[in-house]
Amino acid sequence: MYLNLKKRSIKKTFDYKVGLIDMLKLDVHIDQYSGFCFGVVYAIEMAEEILDDEGLLYCLGDIVHNDEEVKRLTKKGLIIINHEELQKLTNKKVLIRAHGEPPATYELAINNNLTLVDASCPVVLKLQNRIKNSFDKDENIYIYGKHGHAEVIGLLGQTRNKAVVFQDIEELDLPNLPKNITLYSQTTKSTDKFYEINKVLTDNGITINTNDTICRQVSNRDKELRGFAAKFDHIVFVSGTKSSNGKVLFNVCKEKNPQTYFVSCPEEVDAKWFKAGESVGICGATSTPMWLMQKVEETIKTF
Repeated sequence: MYLNLKKRSIKKTFDYKVGLIDMLKLDVHIDQYSGFCFGVVYAIEMAEEILDDEGLLYCLGDIVHNDEEVKRLTKKGLIIINHEELQKLTNKKVLIRAHGEPPATYELAINNNLTLVDASCPVVLKLQNRIKNSFDKDENIYIYGKHGHAEVIGLLGQTRNKAVVFQDIEELDLPNLPKNITLYSQTTKSTDKFYEINKVLTDNGITINTNDTICRQVSNRDKELRGFAAKFDHIVFVSGTKSSNGKVLFNVCKEKNPQTYFVSCPEEVDAKWFKAGESVGICGATSTPMWLMQKVEETIKTF
């Protein structure tokens, strides 16, 4: 009888301690909808297939705006080059990343006997073709997008750099704009902002041929992330510092949850951000690999 009581007492003490440890643990979850969009997945799969077979592949620009993923692929033999270096390259195989390229790049490839592995996102290619058709019809083309962005450079190339690119409506001289314009958008811009711009132009008496060319897989991420960010005490947003999409989505999370932290690698996570028993959500940009978010999760669980 005494022995049974002692066993029960030990079991209760053990159960209490286990329960206490569980309460002190950080509750960590990864957003399963975060990570690469299909265009990036397509480009990386093409690159890895060639690297596995040949051990070497040139890529025009970062294959994705994430330093950790680029490091992983360069270790496999991927060599990142810029347009200046491309001009000196001959008789090599070069990957065109998801952002797409202007016609001048393809012309150079022919002249330099380069083999292009075209991993341009299908959504971007469709947009390029639509802009080219508008240009051939002598339409006044305006593109809502980021100045100097790789995708936008490719879009501009379809118009021989004659289209007008703007990233804010305030850049446009509304009273002196043509009365009829054709409006396009970079595929990764905000849908809400695009239609706000459309309304401002219409209110100013401008007739618009509106082309909603925004990728919904990317544009819908902000709505999904608002819901995700609200569920946790803290949000750790994982993204490359070069990612425009990452900066936008980080701010979306920050607005919904002030306890949101930006990291580009697991080493940047600080244990001081969290307290025992709190919940942590991990999410990222469309250029953030899932394996990197999982490493961040592993790091946080050690705290």
